[in-house]
Amino acid sequence: MAKVDLAQVGKNSLKSAETGETVELQSLWQDQPVVLFFLRRFGCQICRWMASEISKLEPDLRASRVALVGVGPEEFGLKEFKEGGFFKGSIYIDEQKKTYKDLGFKRYTAVSVVPAALGKKVREIAAKAKADGIQGNFSGDLLQSWRHAYCGQRYSPYTPEGDISKALSCKGVQVNGEKQ
Repeated sequence: MAKVDLAQVGKNSLKSAETGETVELQSLWQDQPVVLFFLRRFGCQICRWMASEISKLEPDLRASRVALVGVGPEEFGLKEFKEGGFFKGSIYIDEQKKTYKDLGFKRYTAVSVVPAALGKKVREIAAKAKADGIQGNFSGDLLQSWRHAYCGQRYSPYTPEGDISKALSCKGVQVNGEKQ
């Protein structure tokens, strides 16, 4: 993974899904550590399931004074996502997809998206989502990728098959009763 210049990425603008206010990304971690959860699309079944899973950590994060923030690449599907209650943190939109680009999120091509969507791990997570009653749709930017979490001043890769609490590894944060 290429080195990320958080000072530069922190200057990127995001739009609050709640207020419509535009803020600099770095303002989200200015006063407290933050976990940023980047979604591929708000309609993505896998993203919805992962959002619901990471949201289970929200009480522990809040108790440790760590904010949970979701970032999506477009507003398309946001209303349905919010109504579904998939995510327990604040939500922002990266309308220019600049943060996604600066963090090295790759875009799928029409050819590469098929094996990615049909991979074993994706099928396993889709089965878990279906078992939990989480559905998705194919609306929005189907070629956007994702897979990263940011905690405080640490940038760490996260893959769907990983244990979310271990991927976050925020010092001093109690996650599921264990100090990370």
